[in-house]
Amino acid sequence: MSQPFIQIEGLRKYFDVGGKSPLKAVNDISFSIRKGETLGLVGESGCGKSTAGRTIIRLYEPTAGSISIEGKDVTKLSKSKFKAYRSKMQMVFQDPYASLNPRMTILDIIGEALDIHGLAGTAKERKRKVEELLEMVGLSGAHASRYPHEFSGGQRQRIGITRALAVNPEFMICDEPISALDVSIQAQIVNLLIELQKKMGLTYLFVAHDLSMVKYVSDRVAVMYLGKIVELAKSEDLYANPQHPYTKALLSAIPVPDPDVEESKERIVLSGDLPSPMNPPSGCPFRTRCPAATEKCASEVPLFRETSPGHFAACHYA
Repeated sequence: MSQPFIQIEGLRKYFDVGGKSPLKAVNDISFSIRKGETLGLVGESGCGKSTAGRTIIRLYEPTAGSISIEGKDVTKLSKSKFKAYRSKMQMVFQDPYASLNPRMTILDIIGEALDIHGLAGTAKERKRKVEELLEMVGLSGAHASRYPHEFSGGQRQRIGITRALAVNPEFMICDEPISALDVSIQAQIVNLLIELQKKMGLTYLFVAHDLSMVKYVSDRVAVMYLGKIVELAKSEDLYANPQHPYTKALLSAIPVPDPDVEESKERIVLSGDLPSPMNPPSGCPFRTRCPAATEKCASEVPLFRETSPGHFAACHYA
């Protein structure tokens, strides 16, 4: 097996929100992603998955922990030295309406990345590269002179993907890239990402809350709850044999397109609300909503341990 392309160790991101305690958005997570692999990162809204993605790419500076690219810890680099690594790591944002500057043409939106990294010597070469990139994602080179408002949501997300591809990245964080799109367009965008991965050898961190889509696109899946990863396994293993009670509850919510199966399926409904990341529960973070919680869960933090080969879970009873 090859060495991990991305290695995350003890990553934390806390925000000072004015209270006595910081908001612990990402609270000590560790995982690795191998070259050419897609790791899905799932969990309900507010669990910290998007913050984790933004911290890995250093849009947010980490509070603690290390982020290593091909063995090099980039958290210790100054912003000027990190620029060389910035082109290796790119991001596709969730909202294609908010992530593109409405005052810039598509040529300038994509060309800006080429300018920053010095990848186009002349205006003519810059235009040619932008047109080639647009055609790679299923758009026309003639679209380069238009503005974002002239495109549909799906087309805008293709432009966002094009901008990320402009600097020849090796690793891309896809932050819920389909959640703002019509269902009819979602499959097109996911299939485009898979096609680009095969063509360019890309490595993905695919952040999403649509569990059925994550199963389709990911090699392995990590489940987050309240800033922590509670389960990590190969995609088929996680869906066939979930170990953590939170993962079981998430998977029970996926609708099955068979009325008989859907009717007989047991739905696990979690009680209570998601605790505040400013004041997480003692012991296991999930214990306040877990149907199987015991006194041990309140007093001891469960170890994130290997319960079967390649399958990890943070639960005393996994």
